[in-house]
Amino acid sequence: MSREHVFNFSAGPSVLPESVLRQAQKDLMDYQGCGMSVMEMSHRSKAFQEIFDAAKAKFKKAMKVPDTHEVLFLQGGGTLQFAMVPMNLIEGGTADYAVTGNFSGKAAKEAKKYGTVHLAADTTPTGHDRIPTQAELQLSQDAKYFYYCSNNTIYGTEWQYVPETAAPLVCDMSSDILTRPVDVSRYGLIFAGAQKNMAPAGLTVVVIDKSLAGRELPITPEIMSYQTMIDKDSMLNTPPCWCIYMLSLVLDWLESQGGVAGMEQLKRARAQKLYDYLDESDLFIARALPGSRSDMNVTFRTPSEALDAEFVKGAAERGLLNVKGHRISGGMRASLYNAMPMEGVDALLSYMKDFEVKHHV
Repeated sequence: MSREHVFNFSAGPSVLPESVLRQAQKDLMDYQGCGMSVMEMSHRSKAFQEIFDAAKAKFKKAMKVPDTHEVLFLQGGGTLQFAMVPMNLIEGGTADYAVTGNFSGKAAKEAKKYGTVHLAADTTPTGHDRIPTQAELQLSQDAKYFYYCSNNTIYGTEWQYVPETAAPLVCDMSSDILTRPVDVSRYGLIFAGAQKNMAPAGLTVVVIDKSLAGRELPITPEIMSYQTMIDKDSMLNTPPCWCIYMLSLVLDWLESQGGVAGMEQLKRARAQKLYDYLDESDLFIARALPGSRSDMNVTFRTPSEALDAEFVKGAAERGLLNVKGHRISGGMRASLYNAMPMEGVDALLSYMKDFEVKHHV
């Protein structure tokens, strides 16, 4: 089965724009006549410094990052940030965490090693099927920061508002960064693994209010200090060079598609098609509740695990890959990141309709 006959609904690493892959293929052996691949060149070279600076400038432009904040290109994925955030910001005190999915739960557990974690919200009892309202948030008076994950990849929920808190906001935007406008000035720190909307796996982008840096615990390793990484412009050690280069290409593609505002229109249209069908279907059941649904990860199921398995198998045979839900939640999941064309959604809907006719009860 060739790429032309496949739509990749993977939750990450996820689909990349075809034009980006073709440009990367062209540059793979010889980047702009320098005789080296980006994979081979020194991160201290003039050629890579230009790539690095361009990627950083393009990201700042796309996200409208103010001068009060710095952009860092790090490694270790979101998982490293679960420790890096409290090591740098909790100062042995208390932090508020909203646990609305698997990864925010992991982050809260990790933070307990470095300070006191107060659960401002926890949707575990209802299976993480919704996002708490502002009125439901139980905020601490002395919190060093408020932590939340804006989009829950596994359960298919997404925050439709920015929490109002006295403490600085820390947000894991791994799944929905660059998909809608964000007022970066409202955040103390934003981080995102690149493997969903930005680049291949291996790069983590951090946007931090510079006034929050320099508060790390004494036990914090040098490589996990935001202040050190700011001072070294993300190059204390060798950065993920190829991923930074790929990010630069993706940002070029993003701008050609209308930027973040253009992506917001597309994501809403893609997701709405699926949710409209799910809400009318007699066979398929949407997992997340209205008002909390993710535009990035549409989660659904049938009445039985056997039917779910049959659906996933049939989807793969039609070139609709990676629609099986996460092992924790089961069911199905269609991840609709920026590079997913509308044709992919239409193909999935066509199969779902055929499947429902076949299994009409």
